Amino acid sequence: MSISQNRLIRLIAVFKLLKAASLLVVGFGVLRLIHTNVATHLEHWIALLGFDPGSRLMSRLIQKATNLSPRRIRELGVVSFAYAALFLTEGIGLWLMKRWAEWLTVVITSSLVPLEIYEIFHRPTVIKILVFILNIAVVVYLLYRITNERHVSPR
Repeated sequence: MSISQNRLIRLIAVFKLLKAASLLVVGFGVLRLIHTNVATHLEHWIALLGFDPGSRLMSRLIQKATNLSPRRIRELGVVSFAYAALFLTEGIGLWLMKRWAEWLTVVITSSLVPLEIYEIFHRPTVIKILVFILNIAVVVYLLYRITNERHVSPR
């Protein structure tokens, strides 16, 4: 395997690890909202990120989040941690150049493509489109690697 191929696999690993880190932050943030004034926290974060909490879109977001039950908030946190665990597994496996991690990444990333397409058609954003393109590129590259390169088994 060439150095440039190793770098590309490591780049994919970093991408997966960044996704995992983001989901961990989201998970902890969501769980902190249980039994608190959700609207106040969201208004603070929305303003901190430079958005107008009084805008129609942000007001709807705050209203929807305020209506979530503590149980639903907990479920969202758990789902976030579950996806983070998958991305961590992929990222660490890819960083260590494991063949099973390439297969796992192909399967998991491919399984999310229909959801990504649905999201793009119903609520398109530049970020969603870029992530979709990046995920497709990762799957195509890994499938190419898996099918065209010999796997050297350890002795």
